Amino acid sequence: MFMRPVTRAYILHLSGWNSHHKGSGINFWTVGVVAGVAIGGALLAPLIQTSPGAKPTRSTSAQFDITDLADSYLVMAANTPAGRPGTLTPDQEKKLRELWGIVMRVFGVETASGAEEVTSPAVSEPAAADGKKDKKKSRLNVFKRNKADKATDDKASTTSDSSAPSDIGKLSISADDDKFGQTAEFKAAIANIPPEHLRKTFWSMVKHDHPDALLLRFLRARKWDVEKALVMMISTMQWRLNEMHVDDDIIKNGELEALQNTSGDAKAKKNAEDFLTQLRMGKSYLHGVDVEGRPLCFVRARLHKAGEQTEESLERFTVYTIETARMLLRPPIDTATIVFDMTDFSMANMDYTPVKFMIKCFEANYPESLGTVLVYRAPWVFNAVWSIVKGWLDPVVASKVHFAKTVDELSNYIPRSQIPTEQGGDEKWEYKYPEPVPGENDKMKDEGPKMELQTERQQIVDNYEATVLEWIHDGDSTPLEDKRKERDAIAEQLRLNYWKLDPYVRAKTLYDRMAVIQEGGKLDFYPKASEPAAAVPAKETSADDLD
Repeated sequence: MFMRPVTRAYILHLSGWNSHHKGSGINFWTVGVVAGVAIGGALLAPLIQTSPGAKPTRSTSAQFDITDLADSYLVMAANTPAGRPGTLTPDQEKKLRELWGIVMRVFGVETASGAEEVTSPAVSEPAAADGKKDKKKSRLNVFKRNKADKATDDKASTTSDSSAPSDIGKLSISADDDKFGQTAEFKAAIANIPPEHLRKTFWSMVKHDHPDALLLRFLRARKWDVEKALVMMISTMQWRLNEMHVDDDIIKNGELEALQNTSGDAKAKKNAEDFLTQLRMGKSYLHGVDVEGRPLCFVRARLHKAGEQTEESLERFTVYTIETARMLLRPPIDTATIVFDMTDFSMANMDYTPVKFMIKCFEANYPESLGTVLVYRAPWVFNAVWSIVKGWLDPVVASKVHFAKTVDELSNYIPRSQIPTEQGGDEKWEYKYPEPVPGENDKMKDEGPKMELQTERQQIVDNYEATVLEWIHDGDSTPLEDKRKERDAIAEQLRLNYWKLDPYVRAKTLYDRMAVIQEGGKLDFYPKASEPAAAVPAKETSADDLD
């Protein structure tokens, strides 16, 4: 009989699952959100036919060893999937080192000569008459590299012990198989975004994650092609920074800001109202874990109707759900499961525009985060959508899709005791949105402690980058395990720092108010129902409190 992981307090850090954790090719965040947003039937239809009749093996509690649970980069779970920190092959380790080398140069941390860059990170050339034009040209020389050069470098990288990273000035950036135009976005980012801004955006995305783990997502998504991984990663930074404003708006302002929106701009007010409407109705929500320990995102497709909310609010809701779901990941669990509940779905719920946005999110900007997609109680009407949507989906995503018609079939993926009664399971739980509480984000106004923690974080980032540079320069002269442990130790400092900094930079979400996300990053996927506590004004914080 399956027992709920750590009973109700499946909290505290999910690092020691003994079940085989299947790596994901596409980000759950992405998909989770795919879901969240109005995914309607457009996405689901395709999904339904992608994995006909697959019969999974029912998991049991014997697969979990609760005593091994820990949230620390100093402890590696026995079943950490391949291609993650601590489970890399020597060749994969070299690919990671090569990508870090190029990333450091793009960020301006190291110049092509190997010296650390303090000011301008651009690859410079002698100034010409048209200074502006030549400056842009010099930034774009990262793309000069012919196939013969690349083949020579690839051959050298497999034979050389040093495995030194290639000069960014010799990279050839191909637009082949570029589904979302990321090559053009990459070139524009290199040409127009200051390297320090790209660097800051990357480290903002890291949050409590292991920096190596974040880069490895892009490498796995691009089948260990370093240059393609670089293009994907930098274009993602551009998307977060300039298109979606993930860290400086969506995460920073959150739900309370939307509730208190007093903008005279009717469009902005409508977007804020529609964002909250989707949260209140529970179009999609995060709740519980599946048999593998992966967080669950439920999407109630019947609640979406095309045109009821603005496109901007749909996109914001999607990204917000994805980013919030990222807060629920703990090693070795780095993917999530999406459940599309198709109960009472009709053609009125179909909406292709948000589906396209969601697909781009999970395929281009949140790689390697999807564990499984479950399409539940899907009606025959979905078949009509498949012919349209099937051409939009990556085969990797399609391979992760399964469908279940009954709760018995669904229980192959989620313990019946953890399936809410709404979906036919035994868990007496229903989604209720806890409204934002005035004052819940007051710590974000406390600049003193925030600046102190941000300064501490920057020092840790600098140390991590310095360790990476040593690793790059030393090549294989130092055992890989020794270098990895150095990075793991600093990554742990980053993780601890983030959870201290979190209340100063991330607005409270409904999952904070539900006590799913708790102080210090502790998690409880099944908290006991209680009335949300009123916010307490932020007290003055001393330096001692930050230790």
